[in-house]
Amino acid sequence: MGKTSNNSAPSFSGGNVDVNGQNVANTYKSGNNVYSNYNMSDLEKQIYSYAQNSFLENLPYVNVFSEETQKQMSDELNAYTGKGLNLISNMYTPMLDSLKTDVASRFGNFDNSVFMDNLNKIEGNRADSMSSLAQDILAKQSDLYNQELARRYDYLSFMNGIQNSIDARIAGYLGMAGQNSTLGNTYAMNAAKYNTGNGFNTSALYSNLAQSLMAAGNPWAAAAGTGLSGLSLFV
Repeated sequence: MGKTSNNSAPSFSGGNVDVNGQNVANTYKSGNNVYSNYNMSDLEKQIYSYAQNSFLENLPYVNVFSEETQKQMSDELNAYTGKGLNLISNMYTPMLDSLKTDVASRFGNFDNSVFMDNLNKIEGNRADSMSSLAQDILAKQSDLYNQELARRYDYLSFMNGIQNSIDARIAGYLGMAGQNSTLGNTYAMNAAKYNTGNGFNTSALYSNLAQSLMAAGNPWAAAAGTGLSGLSLFV
């Protein structure tokens, strides 16, 4: 059989990834460089750009509170304080009124030990309640500050997560396109080897056969080995 000769180098095989009929990623060669490209949809471009711009715009001010934000926090803290004061007033004012009514009916005036002892007890409890309220107000102020920061950090984390998600999808599709290109190039190289007649020379095969025959005492072995040594078979 004859052999086919093809000395030209195999062309580069690019790789493509299609999703729902749309090409989303491809690998190609230009000059001595190999490129991988991801084809973003218009909607994906908008989402990606929004996430990037939003992250960039908010990052410098993540720990800076505007006047509007401070006012909102102050209004909420004032409302919390007013609610606490009303609660204390609603609790202790009736106690004082009841004490005054009781003492006035029993003694006719407030200049007595019964009134003063009960008054001091009520006022002491109210002072303790006011002190607790003051601590609660400070804690509330800290909570408002931390909640606002947490909200901002969560927002930045969400925007960053969107970018990372898209980046991961891009990397995955580009990896698939690269793998397809590698498979194509491997196939092209194997095909080139096959087409250039990468067969085997039968002289070595028949030489080994003749040696086996000679070892077995066959008188035709030498002639067979000599006569067949010039034959080559290519597939």
